[in-house]
Amino acid sequence: MNRWLAGILDFAFPATCHVCDGKLAPHERFACSHCLSTLPRTGFHRRDLNPMEERLAGKVPFVRATGHFFYTRGSALSTLIQDMKYRRYPGIGEMLGRIVAEELFPSGFFSGIDLIVPVPMHFLKQARRGYNQTHHIANGISKAAGIPVSTALKASRSHKTQTSMTLQQRLDNTSGIFSLPYPGSLDNKGILLVDDVCTTGSTLISAASAILDNAPSAKISILTLGVTF
Repeated sequence: MNRWLAGILDFAFPATCHVCDGKLAPHERFACSHCLSTLPRTGFHRRDLNPMEERLAGKVPFVRATGHFFYTRGSALSTLIQDMKYRRYPGIGEMLGRIVAEELFPSGFFSGIDLIVPVPMHFLKQARRGYNQTHHIANGISKAAGIPVSTALKASRSHKTQTSMTLQQRLDNTSGIFSLPYPGSLDNKGILLVDDVCTTGSTLISAASAILDNAPSAKISILTLGVTF
């Protein structure tokens, strides 16, 4: 009965791509294969001291860092991330996380990684949204890479939106917003810190600093879906 009803609904209201509005094939979710294939890959993981690593260099110790797709406002990736964050489609995060992990895995990017740590959201903000999209991204990566997710890092306070802030204002805005209540859980671990988009890197710097201040033996790598340029 449920399959019959689902078939009727699929016929009457076919699922469409969030990017091009075309009808999705039965095996597709949220975006069609063509739109996903044309998302611009950075290839940063193949380059020593790539532009994202240069952005973070000297601000926090890390092993490696990459943003997988180029991010610009109004782009296909922007549409998917906006729908993921603000239009209640957290499954987009899991889909993109899985795609990124599958494409990075052959390069050895995940070598030495023991735990995936999503950048946390303050509990009041998460309560309003209903979920932390970064956790869904981390879950997608986890399923593809076979690495567990840890929620040891917490957001101890909220922060203002950073859209129009300078780099220094962003760093001040995110300073001290994260905490690690149980430091022992990350001691001597290879950590993959995950977020949706790297703009200036201020949030990632603050999150990585909170981990290293409390678990200095941890080794941090950084991965985001998108990176601005």
